[in-house]
Amino acid sequence: MNARLSADERRDEIVAAASIEFAGAGYAGTSTDSIARRAGVSQPYLFQLFGTKKDLFIAAVRDCFDRTRRTFEQSGRTARDSGLDVDATLVEMGSAYVRLLMADGNLLRLQLQAYAACQDDDIRAVVRDNYMGLWSTVGEVSGADGAALTSWFAQGMLINVAASIGEGSTFDSFLSSCLRSKAHPD
Repeated sequence: MNARLSADERRDEIVAAASIEFAGAGYAGTSTDSIARRAGVSQPYLFQLFGTKKDLFIAAVRDCFDRTRRTFEQSGRTARDSGLDVDATLVEMGSAYVRLLMADGNLLRLQLQAYAACQDDDIRAVVRDNYMGLWSTVGEVSGADGAALTSWFAQGMLINVAASIGEGSTFDSFLSSCLRSKAHPD
């Protein structure tokens, strides 16, 4: 027997389906028909819940950033509660982020698609606000100063690039191969 989903549960399912579609084809390249088919709903119902394709993309982007923020918050609080210092807390938060990316490759692809869609003013505002929210969360939870945050987020971009290229079975194996390359001799 299938339980009937509430509108909020159905919205969550549609955002999850949209996240997969947008991660693969981006904002401009994704059709609402493909999202509706993946979610198992009609296009009119999709538009009833979200209004526009842009509204649905923004909901997916917010969900992407929220998942990342929660990962940083949970891992950082656990690290601080166990007595780790700022640097060790940042390492734990970065490791949790890598595990999140390794578990769901669509999360990173959607994040990158969000950056690519920033030519749209509304999308750019959402991405900017959510990125700044990540910055604030990491700073507040870890206790890191501005210089440490700048370095940590720069390393995070390296993680994003390495994970998106996807060479190696793990992030560590890919990073090791990058560091051994001719561009970075030991």
